[in-house]
Amino acid sequence: MSSTEEFRRNSDNFCYRHPDRQSFVLCQRCMRTVCSECRTPAAVGVICPECMAEQRATQTPAQKKAERRWASRPMAIVSSDRPRMTLGIIAVTGLVYIIGLIPGLGPVLSSLFAFNSLFLLPQAGVIQPWRLVTVALVHDGFFHVGLNMLALWFIGRSLEPLLGRWRFLALYVIGAIGGSVAVALLAPGVWTVGASGAIFALFGALLVIGRHIGADIRVIGILIAINFAWPFVLAAFNAIGSGNFAASLAAVGISWQAHLGGLLTGAVIGLIYSRTRAASQRGLQTGLMIAFTVVLLALLAVPAIAYF
Repeated sequence: MSSTEEFRRNSDNFCYRHPDRQSFVLCQRCMRTVCSECRTPAAVGVICPECMAEQRATQTPAQKKAERRWASRPMAIVSSDRPRMTLGIIAVTGLVYIIGLIPGLGPVLSSLFAFNSLFLLPQAGVIQPWRLVTVALVHDGFFHVGLNMLALWFIGRSLEPLLGRWRFLALYVIGAIGGSVAVALLAPGVWTVGASGAIFALFGALLVIGRHIGADIRVIGILIAINFAWPFVLAAFNAIGSGNFAASLAAVGISWQAHLGGLLTGAVIGLIYSRTRAASQRGLQTGLMIAFTVVLLALLAVPAIAYF
């Protein structure tokens, strides 16, 4: 992302030791912004080099001896900048897709994981709320899962280092729920599969966070607009012959409802993250995330708007 003058003037958006490196992670002790090279994982959050040096200076002889003992053991060196949660989500989704290729298991997985709002209604006889999330694990073909995971990789490798692994995972999961809730409200009874809701949640969060830190978000906005408008463009093109836009939109097979729900969900979560960055606001952030998720689930009680 290119930056605005306002963004460049705000030193809080950059590592205090490397002013040219953008970051969204704060040292848990001094609350200064640190990049991936300068942060050391702690029990909760990360610690900058200066705070780490101060911490070591106050260690007792017994603590220093224990640290030397552990340091002498061989350890694998792993880059802290690697988007591990992003890679983990891709790996799990890919594994589910491969398992689905096994004869006899594919239909079973789809029937268990795909989303349909009918499974959230008591009158259906079987309530299966896990489908709100597991819909992001099943896909309709190689290109479907491939494009979604490619988008996840491109966004995740930039967004996960800014948020941290667990905030990123929370965003992805709640984004999937938001997409499913939108499908339940706008397209009741329609089967959907895919991680599009969660992917659009990443788009929405990146848009809001980028705006908050003063980055130039025009490119992100254009990408969101193109991806969201694509099914409508295809439907309009197909409707030239049939004359029925609604039927053409349904025939495209792309759930714009999940895109919309995920995008709005991600924007709200991005706003929460942006406004509760300080360590002293960690409890507030958790509370707001839980409250927002409850609100999303409560929307399922709203009468559905049948879309045809």
